Amino acid sequence: MIRETLRAIRVTLVLWILTAILYPAIILIVGLLPPLQYQANGSIITNNQEQIVGSALIGQSFTSDKYFWSRPSTTNYSSFTKEEFAPKKPENLTQRTGTSGASNFAPSNADLIKRIQLEINRWKEVGIQPTADLVYTSGSSLDPHISVESAKAQIARIAKARSLNPNQVEILLTKNIDGRFLGIFGEPGVNVLKLNLALDNLSASQ
Repeated sequence: MIRETLRAIRVTLVLWILTAILYPAIILIVGLLPPLQYQANGSIITNNQEQIVGSALIGQSFTSDKYFWSRPSTTNYSSFTKEEFAPKKPENLTQRTGTSGASNFAPSNADLIKRIQLEINRWKEVGIQPTADLVYTSGSSLDPHISVESAKAQIARIAKARSLNPNQVEILLTKNIDGRFLGIFGEPGVNVLKLNLALDNLSASQ
């Protein structure tokens, strides 16, 4: 009985050292290596002035005609400021930065149908026949990507707003396409924040 108890204690201590000390320490050290620092620090994106503008992993909402628009989000990409989710606005408390998740509405839900119709109308008002990812939210509501097709549909609007040749915008778009993960998983997409930063750089160089 005593022998079995001591063995159980030793096994527990060994597993605790492996999983609570050694493994986290190894992961921390690996994350500090130069090739992985970008990912370990949150995939932070900066502009030409070295100002942090966001993360490559979390989408942002764009409304100006000068930018590519992202797909809709049930959490507004968790971008409310401290003032916006202050206690005086309890309806926004669940939408602080870091919150993710879909609406979980059924396809027959009246609120979901109304929201989708509003999105469709918004795109049609700017002369764009929306694709699926421009009217439906992602499972996390934080997806930073849109499909290549959705990005190409916006080229004419952006070129006109920025007084650019549509070919310039299309070439820029092509350069900013993210391919399939490991070449086989998922579909090619465009990171909207990265693409819009590239747009600003292009306009500034004209």
